[in-house]
Amino acid sequence: MVNQLFIEQVREVYQTNNFIPLHVPHFKGNEKEYLKETIDSTFVSSVGKFVDKVEEFIASYTGVKKAVAVVNGTAAIQVALRLVGVERNEEVITQALTFVATANAIAYNGAQPVFVDVDQDTLGMSPKALSDFLDEFGDKREDGVYNKHSGRRIAATLPMHTFGFMSRIHEIKSICDKWNIPLVEDAAEAMGSQSKGQSAGSFGAIGTFSFNGNKIITAGGGGLIVSNDEQLGKNAKHLTTTAKKPHPYEYYHDELGYNFRMPNVNAALLLAQLEQLEEYRLAKGKVYEQYHKFFVENNTGAELIPLPETTSQWNYWLMAVKLENRAQRDVFLKETNDNGVMTRPIWQLMYRLPMYEHCQRDNQENAEYLEDRIVNIPSSVVDG
Repeated sequence: MVNQLFIEQVREVYQTNNFIPLHVPHFKGNEKEYLKETIDSTFVSSVGKFVDKVEEFIASYTGVKKAVAVVNGTAAIQVALRLVGVERNEEVITQALTFVATANAIAYNGAQPVFVDVDQDTLGMSPKALSDFLDEFGDKREDGVYNKHSGRRIAATLPMHTFGFMSRIHEIKSICDKWNIPLVEDAAEAMGSQSKGQSAGSFGAIGTFSFNGNKIITAGGGGLIVSNDEQLGKNAKHLTTTAKKPHPYEYYHDELGYNFRMPNVNAALLLAQLEQLEEYRLAKGKVYEQYHKFFVENNTGAELIPLPETTSQWNYWLMAVKLENRAQRDVFLKETNDNGVMTRPIWQLMYRLPMYEHCQRDNQENAEYLEDRIVNIPSSVVDG
């Protein structure tokens, strides 16, 4: 009966008795106009004015010097890690409470993820866990920091801003600076979020975003690399465009590059979405306010996850509730999904997956607590 009250609330928010998905794209701007313009121009593939406009827009929006549009967020992280020097048989410190792409991008470079715990309020990497790990296992040498346990070089730190909440990124950056370890931000879920007025993705050597169909704005697919280091940005563009040297007609590639270019047709869709980003963010904020009022007024056994103090501006990408235990979580998931309201649990921790079960980790106390309790609820934009 308690869960039925929540189901009725979601139907009230979205004004429908039909199936309610978790998060769907919203198209009401210049999408069709820009797509038609792209098709008419015949520049639908790897170059075109919309790719340039997207890169310029996001560089300005996030306050960075260089933005590079790529095929998806996973590719963005893969290239970002290579650009900061991650090599085969090295290690990247990250969090186990994340989408699998974070860990996969590390593995694509032939490196090993090392998992440190998260904070319960931000759901993102805990600076204390990071600092404790480095104090216990870090060994500073002339050519970098090495893991005393594995003997491998720790080549980067990769926090992820979960659900658009900002992790304690200022503290994480300070720790990385102290140890001289490059910081790469997985801001796949955080376009539009800020910490102390500074945009997600702009804190580390490189930041990365995703524009998958379920994000606050979408290119259909798509990702992006941002950096305040102009040379790193130029290198990102070079690597993701097959490392081809510019020439009117000759094909010469000076290193192993990737065909990770964002097609102009996707960029056209994305530019129209970027133009509506702030409108979407504010509209989703109203959805959150309705949920907040409902949970304050009703004792459901669930708690709406509040905005952490680390986040001065939230994009409201995916909203979530915390149940009292795993059993209640499972009942909530079954009853909502059985009644046409899509909810989903937070991800299984990365070290529970067969390809990462061997990876070094700390006690993961907070991550395991959250894994048992967190459920995402419908978070799409509502007009009006």
